[in-house]
Amino acid sequence: MQRELSHQTIDFRRRVDRTLNNKPNPINRKTSSERDLRRTGASGERVENLILLRISDKEYNLIRSHLEFIDIRGYQSLHEPEKILEYAYFPNRGMVSIVIEISDGRTLEVGVVTKKGFAGGLSGVDQGTYPYRLICQPPVDGFQIKAEALQQILPAAPGLRSRLSRYANFQCLRVSQIAACNRFHEIEQRLARWLLMSQDRVGSASLPFTHEFLASMLGTGRASVSIAAGILQKAGFIQYKRGAVRVLNRKNLEDAACECYQTIKQFETESERDA
Repeated sequence: MQRELSHQTIDFRRRVDRTLNNKPNPINRKTSSERDLRRTGASGERVENLILLRISDKEYNLIRSHLEFIDIRGYQSLHEPEKILEYAYFPNRGMVSIVIEISDGRTLEVGVVTKKGFAGGLSGVDQGTYPYRLICQPPVDGFQIKAEALQQILPAAPGLRSRLSRYANFQCLRVSQIAACNRFHEIEQRLARWLLMSQDRVGSASLPFTHEFLASMLGTGRASVSIAAGILQKAGFIQYKRGAVRVLNRKNLEDAACECYQTIKQFETESERDA
């Protein structure tokens, strides 16, 4: 009996060994977190821009050697209206405002680019000129690439082109929504919307913006911004000190904002969905 059990045990072990040896090889799929940890620019700086992180290794290798790291600490214009677009920009952190300026010098922010997107627009890359000013809201770091180099890479990188196209489409929808917002909504509603969107991007309740800067972003006068900020501050939604705004009650600030805040958020969410 003992000998019979021994033979059965040996036979069972052989079957197990054959089963293990015949198991298919695991597929070597890199997780997004593994890819995030190892993706760097040409000089070794870590990549945090989501478009650059989500394209395939093959396409990223096409663009990697062309990426130039930038680190900007002060307010700075990256591009002036109607000039030849020299670079496209992929922020890691911070914000790049897309600003339109009319002939009398008044300005209006029509878009904001963070690590979720890119600044420069496909039209700028394809056509050479770009009608908006690009202004850094510091601190900003990330990567720039010569527009000419990006244009040459895109035919061989359909995944990258698709992501850039979808993001550019989101920016067009945002411009249309902001045009309607400026026409139909009160300045305190627009200010509430702008502060909420800035907080979403900065990730902090403290926002380093002066009344003059807010006025230039909202396309209105400094006095109007001061009145609107006073209304929101008196209601307990924000606190304003010289050169900085602090959000005190986000929920009530959302209630004070116009519907454009939620509409633009929905546009952005849809643009980020994988095709």
